[in-house]
Amino acid sequence: MIPDRERRRAWTLLIDGAPQSHVDLADPAYLSFAYQRRLGHVADLVAPAGRPLHVVHLGGGAFTLARYVAATRPRSTQQIVELDAALVRFVRERLPLDPAARIRVRATDARAGLAKVPDGWADLVIADVFGGARTPAHLTSTEFLREVRRALRPDGWYAANLADGPPLAHLRGQISTAAGVFGQLALAADPAVLRGRRFGNAVLVASDRELPIAELTRRIAGDPHPGRVEHGRELTDFTGGAPAVTDATAKASPLPPPGTFAS
Repeated sequence: MIPDRERRRAWTLLIDGAPQSHVDLADPAYLSFAYQRRLGHVADLVAPAGRPLHVVHLGGGAFTLARYVAATRPRSTQQIVELDAALVRFVRERLPLDPAARIRVRATDARAGLAKVPDGWADLVIADVFGGARTPAHLTSTEFLREVRRALRPDGWYAANLADGPPLAHLRGQISTAAGVFGQLALAADPAVLRGRRFGNAVLVASDRELPIAELTRRIAGDPHPGRVEHGRELTDFTGGAPAVTDATAKASPLPPPGTFAS
């Protein structure tokens, strides 16, 4: 963990040498990383401003998004599922949660933890799970997304942080998989990532209700690192006919190329 030179109580968590989370204890509503800002926009738009949410976070990191929701939507009830128990202990000790925040942390596998969420409990499920810089295969399949849908309210949203690079086979497959489970999709990413020019993060948003595409696009375009939002026919065309992923065919996301996170 390294301190932020510009923000006195802010820290960046590194895992296997890669920057995984950024937290500002003095201002938990501040989101530094581009993909976390995009997930923050999703949390802002899933319900009217200020309304408490039920949120499931698959992957804990430094609990950045859970802190954000607690700060921006007081009285929200949240569950964090993080397999790495040592990481959970480290974050609790070094970057403690607000004792008043209604956040429960479970040290278990993301899919096993999701299975314990009651039917229709969550307004929002956020998946940001990486082991050795890769999303595990069993969190990329149709069967996994059906379990996510089960845990969501009928109008709930799913958001996933995905990482891929050229030729974007993993990303295309994940969009096709989500399209087989949810009725509405959007994808937000840096244009260079969407064009297959470099490895990077993309945020996939899925729901069975209409997504506020115009407002999501406006917010993401106005970020310090502007992104682009794809949806509808353009997003379908982007998949290039990639097949949906099943438990039988699932593979972990690709490893980042050497030097991806070099300073």
